[in-house]
Amino acid sequence: MRSGGLAGQLAGSADQTVGNSAEVWRRFPSRVATFCLVEPQKLRHDRTELLTRAVQPVLWLVVFGETFSHIHAIPTGNVPYLDFLAPGIIAQSGMFIAIFYGIQIIWVRDAGVLTKLLVTPTPRSALILGKSFAAGIRALSQVVVVLILSAILGVGLTSNPVDILGAFVIVILGSAFFSCLSMTVAGVVLKRDRLMGIGQMITMPLFFASNALYPVSIMPGWLRALSTVNPLSYEVDALRGVLLHSKADLGLDYLVLLATVVVGVGAASALVGRLDR
Repeated sequence: MRSGGLAGQLAGSADQTVGNSAEVWRRFPSRVATFCLVEPQKLRHDRTELLTRAVQPVLWLVVFGETFSHIHAIPTGNVPYLDFLAPGIIAQSGMFIAIFYGIQIIWVRDAGVLTKLLVTPTPRSALILGKSFAAGIRALSQVVVVLILSAILGVGLTSNPVDILGAFVIVILGSAFFSCLSMTVAGVVLKRDRLMGIGQMITMPLFFASNALYPVSIMPGWLRALSTVNPLSYEVDALRGVLLHSKADLGLDYLVLLATVVVGVGAASALVGRLDR
């Protein structure tokens, strides 16, 4: 009888565990949305960030883009250089926002909030996914800035709402990956100053080893090989496909971006616990 009672208790405990687990995952989307929607609230209270973030794409398009358009230094076929450059600057601006997102996780740790989050039933992946998509929301402001500036400069980007919505999705996915990369590095280095240094070290190589500034066809072989494993190149290719209607392998681009986000969320979720030690 005692063994039967013990078996019943174990079975009941197992059923409760399964029920609790099912409840946690049922609430998973709402938890992700909660972490994600914090960002619009922050931007609403500090709109100066939107202005300061707009400076970089303006400089790239107005100074760099206009200059290289006049000297015809970079062959882009039948596409004007400014048109070719604009999608690359959108992707680059989003990456620059997202690549330092790990600092927020360290700040949350230093404020004592991370400990409280990690002991709740909420999966770590919900925190990481919410933060990564929050980085994408911040990056959307760069899409709007470049689209407005492109209209002023006469850049031939599409005005089709469906295509613009597609560009939003691409930027969110790309920024989500780079923010996951940043949070993964944060879980390794554990310090803000170290993360700042590593972030600055990897952003420019990622940018220049992509097709954001020049076509892959004019790259030397070693740089072309790096470009093929650089997620930023697939983001830029997808953006050119939807905003310029240029030749692009959108299926492959979306697949790579989705795969990198999945891998990034997994890596960051596995390492975020180290920040609480």
